[in-house]
Amino acid sequence: MKRRNFLGALGTSALGLSILSCETSVKTDQSKDRLFRIAHLTDMHIFESEKVARGMKQLLKEIHEMEDKPDFVLNTGDNIMDALKHSKEEVEQQWNAWTRYYKNELKYPLYSCIGNHDVWGWGLKDQPIQDDPLFGKAWAMKMLELEERFYAFKHKGWKFICLDSPAPVETASYTAQLDNEQFQWLEKELEHTEASMPICIVSHIPILSASVFYDGDNVKDGQWQVPGAWMHTDSKKLKELFYKYPNVKAALSGHVHLADKTEYLGVHYHCNGAACGGWWDGSYQEFGPAYAIIDFYADGSINTNLIQYKF
Repeated sequence: MKRRNFLGALGTSALGLSILSCETSVKTDQSKDRLFRIAHLTDMHIFESEKVARGMKQLLKEIHEMEDKPDFVLNTGDNIMDALKHSKEEVEQQWNAWTRYYKNELKYPLYSCIGNHDVWGWGLKDQPIQDDPLFGKAWAMKMLELEERFYAFKHKGWKFICLDSPAPVETASYTAQLDNEQFQWLEKELEHTEASMPICIVSHIPILSASVFYDGDNVKDGQWQVPGAWMHTDSKKLKELFYKYPNVKAALSGHVHLADKTEYLGVHYHCNGAACGGWWDGSYQEFGPAYAIIDFYADGSINTNLIQYKF
């Protein structure tokens, strides 16, 4: 996510998490017309490690063996531990581990977003790497097989709009907002979607989340100060845009490694923890390694079940 450094994440500790069976814990609302379900994986932070390999093997085993299977996996960023501040050689090792532990083993269709830690080199401001063809988001787009940074697709009566949250800023490695090109594209995408089709917005960094207030010491001089890297700084602008289109029903994200569900003006914002929990070192606050199973309904509602797993 944001503050944890790469070397600090390599520490070991026993994971004291309860095992929640997918088949007994994932509930479906039988009173409504469910169209499909998906698996939402976010913040895997993969690097070369026996512990990470074991964790990803268990996670994939659970979603592959589900009797009521998801139609696809939605992958909302921070795929590797960190590319912002690490050398090309280190980042290459991380993507190689991601390919072996995850991409080559996944048996479902995959849709992805770019996370801030997938961006190479923004934190290496003193190194002359800007002319490298893999600099910035290019490397992540190549590995995630993305033709564009942001895109949309339809599935069984729903539209998914996948956004690109991380934006460069001079004073830090990144902030969270849509650039003008992307915002204008989003406006047109919403305008051209039939009003009867529910829309799910997908981003790495939350557009709106309650849990960002607990992510670090964000009270300074008696005032809440939530950093711009924690939640979209254009959240109000996006809220006003969504309000024009009542068929925007849901927004999914990760990034914070915490989980919450926030409803505002008819949009259900679900921040779904982290597959790595506390960067593969146990829990982060009250949340261990987890993934989400999400059911989508014909009436535009969703039902999210967050599943902690043990390895």
